[in-house]
Amino acid sequence: MNGWSEGFLGVIAVATLVMALIQVGAIIFAARLARQVQQVVASIQLEIRPLIARATAVADEASRTATLATAQAEKIDRLVTELARRVDDTAAVIQEAVITPAREGLAIVAAVRAGLAALRGLRDLRQRTGRAEDEDALFIG
Repeated sequence: MNGWSEGFLGVIAVATLVMALIQVGAIIFAARLARQVQQVVASIQLEIRPLIARATAVADEASRTATLATAQAEKIDRLVTELARRVDDTAAVIQEAVITPAREGLAIVAAVRAGLAALRGLRDLRQRTGRAEDEDALFIG
């Protein structure tokens, strides 16, 4: 039995040694893999930093452009509003200064025409009545 015990102890010792070697190998592999991952991460960070800086610069420029565009749009809105107000004021002044007197002038012209037409009517009436009396005197009957 002693031989068997020593054999089993030897097998256990060899199995433990193999397991220890496998674990050491796995630790070495994991350490190498971790170092490679670290190098890849560092490389990616070096490559991404300029891109992030460019993206930040583009975003800042876009923000400034949007701010300027908003300011310009507000300025245009104020100008258009002011222009509309001035056009309304000008139209009111033209209405008061030109159109109202023109209407009054046209009313006066119409009154004068009506007066002249009435005078012509009277003159035509007198001429007609005078001719009728002249014709009655010449009538022999």
